[in-house]
Amino acid sequence: MTQFAHIDFGRKARQLRVDTLVRLRWLAVAGQSIAIISVHYGLGFPVPIGLAFAVIAASVWLNIGLRLRYDVNHRLDDGPATILLAYDLLQLSALLYLTGGLQNPFALLFLAPIMISAVSLSVQRTLALVALVILAASLLAFFYMPLPWAPAETLTFPLPYRAGVWLALVCGAVFVAAYAFRVAEEARRLSDALSATELVLAREQHLTQLDGLAAAAAHELGTPLATITLVVRELRKASGDNGPYADDIVLLEQEAQRCRTILGKLASMGAEDAEHWQSMSLRHLLEEVAEPYHHFGVDLVIEASGDGAEPRCLRNPGIIYGLGNLIENAVDFATSAVGITARWTQGAVRIEVADDGPGFSSEVLAKLGEPYVTTRAINRRAKSEAGGLGLGLFIAKTLLERSGAVVSMSNADLPAAGARVVIAWPRAAFDAQGESGVIQTGSSVEIGSVQSTLDDSATLTRHN
Repeated sequence: MTQFAHIDFGRKARQLRVDTLVRLRWLAVAGQSIAIISVHYGLGFPVPIGLAFAVIAASVWLNIGLRLRYDVNHRLDDGPATILLAYDLLQLSALLYLTGGLQNPFALLFLAPIMISAVSLSVQRTLALVALVILAASLLAFFYMPLPWAPAETLTFPLPYRAGVWLALVCGAVFVAAYAFRVAEEARRLSDALSATELVLAREQHLTQLDGLAAAAAHELGTPLATITLVVRELRKASGDNGPYADDIVLLEQEAQRCRTILGKLASMGAEDAEHWQSMSLRHLLEEVAEPYHHFGVDLVIEASGDGAEPRCLRNPGIIYGLGNLIENAVDFATSAVGITARWTQGAVRIEVADDGPGFSSEVLAKLGEPYVTTRAINRRAKSEAGGLGLGLFIAKTLLERSGAVVSMSNADLPAAGARVVIAWPRAAFDAQGESGVIQTGSSVEIGSVQSTLDDSATLTRHN
């Protein structure tokens, strides 16, 4: 999967839009203005209203400047976005300084920019904003103007209370940042992995469509080539065997005949042999997928048997890529042998890929099939360090499940060694792909019947 290392799977789309920050800041400006006016005029508590509105006006002018400077859909790089969120924290700190510091219940709003940063920015920038919150809260615990209260009274909270508020803000900022970043990171990783899956599927689909394009090209080129052949024959008759261009005309005729032969082979892909090219038996599928891995020092054994007629499926790029990836992994990690066993009944089709290598490590086994999970160290074929992204198994599993399969991964039962991957389809879903060309997903009832069938089916004979 190293070919995807340089691809940006939507990082630009995850950057903060200027419009988003501007709208949130307008909301903050409205809320702050209502709070100041309500406290000063509604409750009658004295507030340094001039200074407070001067701080709020700074946000107004910033929003106006951003609107004039950037388009609505402009997305900010991490640096400018971090600066704008830091400004929001400092602006809130200034308002809290004017209205009681940490004694003001609106100190809770410190968490809002932290949440936005954790969802959209890198962990380093989020930690920098958390540090800014801690610094601001620490200063506001000791330096602040009196909390707005009744003119004849002075409300001052003791230091232990302010220390408690400070601790709550710090813990809240750290927890919110960690929680939001973790959830957003999982969503980002899954989104990137799905994008890579779509790219793989599109590439495999493109390769599959080349057969049809070749047949169409053969059909279109047939008529002009026939005309060329006819003209060459007439030229040969006119010039005779001893003419000055006789040898060139003979060569031209031979090459035209060669082109006709090649076009005939290409045309057969889309004509009478179309069924051979478009669908295949289960055994043929396994032999085609495993063929590239027969010469890497591993004994690759394929077995296929079952009840009734052998299943057939469409030449499905998802199935071919998914099985190929699983076989490639098995060959990479096998000590001496990889076994591929296919079994079918009237209700299910089952393929098992097993190797005699070290198996899956315990810390990875529970996460298999998730994106960016890899244990690859040495690549047998490249004989070098492999820089995989951990997307291979995820893409293989996703593509196979799209075809209606149930994929399970485990280690072999003791005393045997190695990894074991089982792919199972409801027979109707597997055969339907060969009949209609549509990737179908088995229902939960069908999948349940497949799993129960697998429990009773024969297991792979391992080659140690």
